[in-house]
Amino acid sequence: MKTIKLILIAMTLSITGFQASAQQNQLPPLIDRELFFDNPEIAGGQLSPDGTFISFIKPLNGVMNIWVKKLDEPFEAARPVTADAARPVRSYFWSRDGKYILYVQDKGGDENFNIYAVNPSEKAAAGAEVPVNRDLTNLKGVRVQIFSVPKSDPDAMFIGLNDQDPAWHDLYKMKISTGERTLIRKNSPEDRITGWIFDWDDKLRLATRSNMDGSNEILRVNEKGFTSVYSTSVFEEAYVVAFHKDNKRVYMVTNKGDERNLSQLVLFDPSKMNEEFVEADPQNKVDVGDVAFSEVSREIIFTSYEDERTNLYFKNTDYEQDYKMIRQELPGLDFYFARTTADERFWLIAAYSDIDPGTTYLYDRQTKKLTFQYKPRPTIPTKDMAPMEAIRYKSSDGLEIPAYLTLPKGVEAKNLPLVVMPHGGPWARSGWGFNSYAQFLANRGYAVLDPNFRSSTGYGKKFINAGNKEWGSKMQDDITWGVKHLVSQGIVDAKKVAIMGGSYGGYATLAGLAFTPDVYACGVSIVGPSNLITLLNSIPPYWESIRKVFYMRMGDPSTPEGKAELERMSPLFSADKIKAPLLVVQGANDPRVNQHESDQIVVALRDRGFAVEYIVAPDEGHGFARPVNNMAMLAAAEKFLARHLGGRYQESMKPEVATRLGEITVDPKTVVLQAPEQK
Repeated sequence: MKTIKLILIAMTLSITGFQASAQQNQLPPLIDRELFFDNPEIAGGQLSPDGTFISFIKPLNGVMNIWVKKLDEPFEAARPVTADAARPVRSYFWSRDGKYILYVQDKGGDENFNIYAVNPSEKAAAGAEVPVNRDLTNLKGVRVQIFSVPKSDPDAMFIGLNDQDPAWHDLYKMKISTGERTLIRKNSPEDRITGWIFDWDDKLRLATRSNMDGSNEILRVNEKGFTSVYSTSVFEEAYVVAFHKDNKRVYMVTNKGDERNLSQLVLFDPSKMNEEFVEADPQNKVDVGDVAFSEVSREIIFTSYEDERTNLYFKNTDYEQDYKMIRQELPGLDFYFARTTADERFWLIAAYSDIDPGTTYLYDRQTKKLTFQYKPRPTIPTKDMAPMEAIRYKSSDGLEIPAYLTLPKGVEAKNLPLVVMPHGGPWARSGWGFNSYAQFLANRGYAVLDPNFRSSTGYGKKFINAGNKEWGSKMQDDITWGVKHLVSQGIVDAKKVAIMGGSYGGYATLAGLAFTPDVYACGVSIVGPSNLITLLNSIPPYWESIRKVFYMRMGDPSTPEGKAELERMSPLFSADKIKAPLLVVQGANDPRVNQHESDQIVVALRDRGFAVEYIVAPDEGHGFARPVNNMAMLAAAEKFLARHLGGRYQESMKPEVATRLGEITVDPKTVVLQAPEQK
């Protein structure tokens, strides 16, 4: 009988393996991971204010840099204007007069940003690839903020510097042409100013303050001080979108008051201190999203609300007609008005879908002509991409959780391996559209779940606040019950579930393995905190304004009760319960989640004799920006998931990626715990 049972078990395993193999054979061809994650061919297009030039980001010697061409020239005629060899340029903009391109850059992911300027009309000096790039701020250990770029003085910027106090930014006016700075307003631990707001004529009118108790205020700026005009509690929000065209009242998004759950758009008068309702979600489902303004008319063009998809509501009939016309030319795609010329005649339109990473067009509002410009990732085979579906399910306490599900194409949605990908934040959200991670994993044969667990933004104040003090508890239930839902539907094999995420998603990965060890077959934690006490004790100094918010929503490490709560929610203190394989990924320069967070969990598992894999990039911060690091990490993660879930993976990689993977792979035996950094 024993022999017969063993034969039956072997037959069952053989049939299961055959079914898995048969399913994999029905999948689309294996797509090179570089098509998803390597440098895009072109991205980040912008128009110069007068419409003479178009700028964009594309690789120069393998690193994303800024290029410029005349609007009517082919893209092959473009020339680079930056030549950063270490880190990609990811954010830039034109000065108001179109004389300069400005961008920010840090060192190795430390998030201490400086502002750089380049004149795109200048020619490169003999032997140089690009014109001179000037570091306007040229400070070390200082994080520069940009508050306003005035139209009335195109050679100026209003910036914030925390060189005097790392927690608080003073307000300066800086000349772009020279970098000369003039102090406008001091800030201090007593003032606690978090932002400065200028009117349509570039006059400083308002400021925002974070109070010691976590509440916030909008202040009217007086010659010598401030007058509080609007306040919200620690669990409410209110922010100014723009001044009304009368330059007296302001459009503001707020959810203040017990009667408001979803945020609303209101008109607020800072002098009379009264507000007037303007709009809320017509479907009464989600918060206000975007409020787009015309700088020509100073009026609202449209409002948007992100539910399962984004809904637009136009206030300008001319733009609405343009929108309808473009929709007819781009059927099946979502799109948005990306960048415009100063006179708003020309717009760059970005069109995309869940299976299409996007196309950029130039739209002429005068001739109504739509002209193709570029595709960031033209080699993505859209026919092989998997649709993203919005779903909902109930959590442990009955709260309905919105989520997105991507199922591998070509196979039956039955007994699939699953990768759960909680988003970062946690005060953020996942949305519909082309998701490189979801498509990459679906191509490998996995179902992918993106849950918007409680504390996710956009679904109202109650939904965010339902996550207070629930890290690792009900917030984690919202993820776990998503797995249960898909298993109960027969879509997912309960024995083949992985969890993978970055930042809070990395925490949720560790929490999933520690607190629900029977749910997951493996996990990949990317820059995820393992010990919430050391996390909160080492937050960057420029986050001092929101320290109380962390304490109120998570727990206060300075009190016995808070410390006990945080310890209970920290995966590190339940590391002995982890039994699924774990891959940990970390940037050595991460100012938000210090390397100590990853070191702690790696050492805890190592010391109990549990195998753990560890990747640390010495030139990265909170996430990997350099493609060679990202590719190395993804190659390791892909193989790791295949080993524990049975999906397929790409064995090949470029020689430089293979070399880099060897360089950033850390033997857990060599990890030595340092004292946590206190800030």
